[in-house]
Amino acid sequence: MTDPTTGSVRRIGFFGPFGTFTQQALRTIESPDAAEHVPFRTVPDVLDAVQSGVVDAGFVPIENSIEGMVNFTQDALAFDHDLIITNEVVIDIEHCLLVRPDASLDDVTTLLSIPVATAQCHRYLRDRMPDVEIVPASSTADAARRVAESDDPTVAALAPRVAAEVYGLDIAESDIADHAGNQTRFVMVARSGVSAPTGHDRTALVVYQRADEPGSLIAILQEFAARRINLSNLFSRPTKAGGLGDYCFIIYADGHVTDELVADTMRSLHAKQGGVKFLGSYPAAGESAATEREHVGGRWREADDWLADIRADVAR
Repeated sequence: MTDPTTGSVRRIGFFGPFGTFTQQALRTIESPDAAEHVPFRTVPDVLDAVQSGVVDAGFVPIENSIEGMVNFTQDALAFDHDLIITNEVVIDIEHCLLVRPDASLDDVTTLLSIPVATAQCHRYLRDRMPDVEIVPASSTADAARRVAESDDPTVAALAPRVAAEVYGLDIAESDIADHAGNQTRFVMVARSGVSAPTGHDRTALVVYQRADEPGSLIAILQEFAARRINLSNLFSRPTKAGGLGDYCFIIYADGHVTDELVADTMRSLHAKQGGVKFLGSYPAAGESAATEREHVGGRWREADDWLADIRADVAR
């Protein structure tokens, strides 16, 4: 996408190299024809490039349905960078066995991939390829690249489907993971510019406790419960600023900062807790489930109008 103010092509950094699941997800919203995809070696490298202005935005993994939160991404956003999330994408993770065009799966004696990928396909590899040597690679896409650059038909890669296209390999077997429903959530981050509300949004916050004491988590949760705001994710992380027991809470809540209920919750948390960092309000992936929130929001506005009428009658 060309920036209308500068005429330049938008540059998006991503957790590379080319052919990763991250780029596969990025291509669903920003094709390489519309924006320049710039690969970086690590997630912190992506975020550093966004912070410094080397790229216009960054795209990184943040959660997996099997492994849970990607803590190094979440911690970097919470503690190390002043960036906001502007969008999210969820894709199915399909692990494929990639071979050279002149090879077959029966020829394979060596398999390249990352430990997380091979662990998620352990049952298949044990049953179908018990004698194959598994060699670690720096990423699934790097495994595919190494196979493509090799002239050895006995070497294969466990990698995304998109890597076969990028590196000119054949898909010998597809969707070989042990568990169905493996999905990963990715987020787009930028230096500024909160996304406009869509009616199906998510707001991310980091909440620091004023004190580590009994009931501190309940006090935070009650702010959301009292306003009937659903939390899609809540977890604690060490703040890295104190000793053992010094934790903050990272919260993903349904709604947008422009929603009255969400804004009121944030205001209350900011006043009562040790600190609140806003990580962004952005369109949520998946089907909308905003009906209940809209109903509660209507009641809240009625209550606010009722209180305003009372206050208008206060003697001046």
